[in-house]
Amino acid sequence: MESDHQAPHPDLDEAPGSASSRIRARLQAAQERFHANDNISAYVEPGELDELLDEVQSRMEEVLRSLVIDIESDHNTRETARRVAKMYLKEIFAGRYVSQPNVTEFPNAERINELMIVGPLRVRSACSHHLCPIIGKLWVGVMPNQHSNLIGLSKYARLAEWIMCRPQIQEEAVTQVADLLQEKMSPDGLAIVMEAEHFCMHWRGVRDTDAKMTNSVMRGSFLKDGSLRREFLALLNRTRD
Repeated sequence: MESDHQAPHPDLDEAPGSASSRIRARLQAAQERFHANDNISAYVEPGELDELLDEVQSRMEEVLRSLVIDIESDHNTRETARRVAKMYLKEIFAGRYVSQPNVTEFPNAERINELMIVGPLRVRSACSHHLCPIIGKLWVGVMPNQHSNLIGLSKYARLAEWIMCRPQIQEEAVTQVADLLQEKMSPDGLAIVMEAEHFCMHWRGVRDTDAKMTNSVMRGSFLKDGSLRREFLALLNRTRD
């Protein structure tokens, strides 16, 4: 029976000393995970992202050639490999390669202890199974206490974007957002709800253009207090349309 896990073709191995091989070696030496939705910015040295862009461009040219696309004489695809490499590294997967955005936390001086809801925040990601777009909305519910840190309204969007700009599956993305906000704010309760369309269903497979996925993460008082959870969901539903 043929194995599902075949050895890599020798012609496709990383060139010795390439940016990807150096970064991977550092991660492996540190015994750090580098899954699709992990941030690896601490292991990327200055200048290496530009090297990586050249490397991805070269690999993407080979992908296009393997798809029997004439990238030499077709004016529409002559620069496609470069554009795609830049898009992946600088935009849609940027959350893997750049460090966390600077977010200033400030103390809860007024001792606010009422429910706060932020959203809907427009979020964009890519499915790690097919690299197809995930586009949706995110809501955040926070129940602070007198010892909680607070952050500015725009910072929720920036932190969510940093998490989402990686190849993701929605269930894990929402948990990562919750973990990050819990660490930043230390509230009594935290709730995250995400509703999104998955283009891996729109473009391929069943090609269902209407289906959406909604999932949530509840922490602390949102998990324990049913009335608080219901209040959050009721207020969230008012902003859905």
